[in-house]
Amino acid sequence: MVACKITWKFILPNCFKAKNDSNILPSEAKIIQVCKQINSDHHSRLAISDISTDSRSVFISLDDLSSNAIIGSNLHIFTYAELKIITSNFSSANFLGKGGFGPVHKGFIDDKIKPGLKAQPVAVKLLDLDGNQGHQEWLTEVVFLGQLRHPHLVKLIGYCWEEEQRLLVYEYMARGNLENHLFSRYSSCLPWSTRIKIAVGAAKGLAFLHGEEKPVIYRDFKASNILLDSDYKAKLSDFGLAKDGPEGDDTHVSTRVMGTHGYAAPEYIMTGHLTSKSDVYSFGVVLLELITGRPAMDKNRHIKERNLVDWARPMLRDSHKLDRIMDARLEGQYSTEGAKKVAALAYQCLSHQPRSRPTMSNVVKALEPVIELKDIPIGPFVYVVPSSECDKELEIGVLKSKLDEEKKVNVSENEEKGARKHGHRHKHRPKSAAAAAAYSDKHLQNHALRHERTNKKHT
Repeated sequence: MVACKITWKFILPNCFKAKNDSNILPSEAKIIQVCKQINSDHHSRLAISDISTDSRSVFISLDDLSSNAIIGSNLHIFTYAELKIITSNFSSANFLGKGGFGPVHKGFIDDKIKPGLKAQPVAVKLLDLDGNQGHQEWLTEVVFLGQLRHPHLVKLIGYCWEEEQRLLVYEYMARGNLENHLFSRYSSCLPWSTRIKIAVGAAKGLAFLHGEEKPVIYRDFKASNILLDSDYKAKLSDFGLAKDGPEGDDTHVSTRVMGTHGYAAPEYIMTGHLTSKSDVYSFGVVLLELITGRPAMDKNRHIKERNLVDWARPMLRDSHKLDRIMDARLEGQYSTEGAKKVAALAYQCLSHQPRSRPTMSNVVKALEPVIELKDIPIGPFVYVVPSSECDKELEIGVLKSKLDEEKKVNVSENEEKGARKHGHRHKHRPKSAAAAAAYSDKHLQNHALRHERTNKKHT
């Protein structure tokens, strides 16, 4: 069967203009519905390229979106007034955080607000009109998550589009994002087994996107976009920068470089050529973050250690050097064999040659057995991070102790000389070897001798 790509520009030429037009003609709506039916018959997902051009001008109307002709009936449509009630008027007490898209607030939905929708906590994301993202990213999120469903993709419940207001309503993820768990100084240390569980879940999410009939390139895979539920199940979120992958004989998608510094693949930065292997590289960076407990970019470190990949990648294949980069907060409580396997996989994912990187399905196959490894040390283990600064501090501390001891000895000898001037010509020694052994510290020995001479003087 030959696949035929149908674009909105071909079907609805009048809709292709720079400004959004919410007044779509009924006849045009019918054509959209027919187009959607054609796509569904071929079990094909609507591509983002079908609703926009390279100039990023948006040609889909509110009526198109709400008619279910675009994304089906998976999503609920909310009014802005309803979302104000759900979030207690976007109260600061419900504020969860803010990203490139805009602020996120926690809310609660019940059947009184949305009949037919089960009572549940939700996360409401409000588009910041002055932020880094805009209507195109908002629409991309709605179109992708409105059609895609997977256990390791965050569930989009609905949306709101009223005048300039753009909001998204997601399932609530109780434990927030992975970035906060790894790098916040106030968070507890994630156990090794939990880190591997998160890595496997995130890998499955990417593998699903890459394996679609129309592949999806996530393009912004990073720790802050991996959300965790109460059981630390990982789900990918924020699809605003996602792109349709190459189809047919195409080897890549050419696009302007977007994403997050430290996570983007080097060939994508240099050429703008985007492939699924670009996501694999980003996954390798997150694997490295899970191993080391360090962020991809850290300006507070020495210049040679600021870029995590540049600093850590050379040590991934050497088991003797691997201990140097393992997260010190783990305190040695990790599978040695598992760490070697994860390090080797991260090294492959971070290859400068895209063809040398594994597919995400192979990444999942490599990671799943690591969960079963049980060679984790039992009991407390103190791990000292080897570093030149630490060694210097230790040497300085030892030197200070030696100097303090020498000063005490000198004071004791001066006191003995003063005692001789007052008539004490003979140096008193302990009467036996056992007594001498009791005073292994010279300062204590001198103190005992002075005490003995004082007693004799009084007698």
